[in-house]
Amino acid sequence: MARRVFGIAVQQQKGSKMSYQFARIDISKTNYKETCDWYYITEPDIDQLNEIYKRYCIYRHFASVMPIFDYRYTAPNTDVIGYRDNGELVAFSLIERYDSKNALCAQFAWDYRTPKLRLGIESLQTECAIYRERGFEYLYLEQAHLYKQSMQGFEILGPL
Repeated sequence: MARRVFGIAVQQQKGSKMSYQFARIDISKTNYKETCDWYYITEPDIDQLNEIYKRYCIYRHFASVMPIFDYRYTAPNTDVIGYRDNGELVAFSLIERYDSKNALCAQFAWDYRTPKLRLGIESLQTECAIYRERGFEYLYLEQAHLYKQSMQGFEILGPL
């Protein structure tokens, strides 16, 4: 029986085991452009990023939150992408590069001070454009959130 938890498709299976639907974007099937004021954060201010993450989690009323450990901001295979509004950092994404063709959109956080910016969607579309330009093939999303399913190139991953 399928149900929705925080907009994530969840399958209830025998023995009360839960499984999530994992997804990716085939970025060769997208034509998104860079629409956000973005930049690579090369020297992350971890306190500032954690404050944005905290505001994001509070705004979204998450019942359970995984902390972002400092190393995730500085790992050599991670790109930290900052998003600005009127010159001020208001959001970020952590993109973990598996290799030169595959990357994981590991975390996004936004302070939600200006909801009309739609940064959740706009940042993901911008990331498709950035990584397509860099020659990547797929951006993995882990969970198949409902709002992401309308993205160009969206694919649900099946069983092995």
